[in-house]
Amino acid sequence: MSQLGKLLSRILRGTSDNGIDFQELCGLLTHLGFQMRIRGSHHVFSKSGVVELINLQCDGATAKPYQVKQVRNVIVKYKLEV
Repeated sequence: MSQLGKLLSRILRGTSDNGIDFQELCGLLTHLGFQMRIRGSHHVFSKSGVVELINLQCDGATAKPYQVKQVRNVIVKYKLEV
């Protein structure tokens, strides 16, 4: 399984939302076809066909747990795959 596949699996399990690396999460979203724009400390991701915008901020080197949950909800809702 690829590195992105392992990360996606961890996110979908939902057991370690506070241990997801911020840069890896951004890379996963980019790989899933999201466009990223940066405004200050906010990394905003959008994708054609996805209504929700994903707004991420890092908490040190990791993503904030509630934002990982939002990413998981979007991945599940739109059945996105690596």
